[in-house]
Amino acid sequence: MCNLSDRLFSLDGMNAVVTGGAGVLGMSICRGLAGAGARVAVADMKNFKESADLLVSEGFSSDGFYIDVLKKEKIIECAKEIMKKYGRVDILVNCAGGNLKEATTSPDLSFFDLPLEGLEKVIALNLFGGAILPSQVFGREMVKNPEGGSIINISSMNAFRPLTRIPGYSAAKAAVSNFTQWLAVHFAMEYNKRLRVNAIAPGFFLTQQNRYLLTDEKNELTPRGQTIIQHTPMGRFGNPEDLKGTCIWLASKASSFVTGVVIPVDGGFNAYSGV
Repeated sequence: MCNLSDRLFSLDGMNAVVTGGAGVLGMSICRGLAGAGARVAVADMKNFKESADLLVSEGFSSDGFYIDVLKKEKIIECAKEIMKKYGRVDILVNCAGGNLKEATTSPDLSFFDLPLEGLEKVIALNLFGGAILPSQVFGREMVKNPEGGSIINISSMNAFRPLTRIPGYSAAKAAVSNFTQWLAVHFAMEYNKRLRVNAIAPGFFLTQQNRYLLTDEKNELTPRGQTIIQHTPMGRFGNPEDLKGTCIWLASKASSFVTGVVIPVDGGFNAYSGV
């Protein structure tokens, strides 16, 4: 007999799509969902097949698919391939996103000189490609599921309190949180009351996109990195594995009455006032 934990958190028989799934955080989420029993489609622009093959070598069920989240026609093509092979999508994790140096203020690039193109790229990647467009395409199929499903967006600490130097990324992630709430209400009231939409707001995870802000050429913490650790009660950066549990919970029956929320996974950063 399965125990309560197995019944609540199992993803057996479910199909998951993770955009940006070949990235560091995306791959950890893929591994977590697969470990809970889901069949995982790793969707990315590169390394999608290699990432899926790695999961298969670890004993999981996974396939890789090409996607360009900034081109709706490419998302549609990806969705058609996945639907043809899987027949149904139960879980969508929108993990594609990132920041750019040209949208980041610095001693060499003031706010007044930030190029529009850089800001547009960051907002498009995180808001449109990172949440809205995949939700449109995959959501069209997911609303048909009698059992509903779960869409999980990736927000950020920036959505709660904007951080210095990254105006485009902060604005985009705040919009992702707002869109998450909007879509949760829209789907439940207009299409399928069992299709839930939530978001995870990671704290500070040391990845390639922010390493240049948090560490120097000697791999020592920059003043910014030191300040973050000082304001994180748990005293460390997040590890990719730290996202697994929250993602499994939001994807599973354990959160069947949870929709429209943004969950911080931040070591207490958002709760700490600094005093």
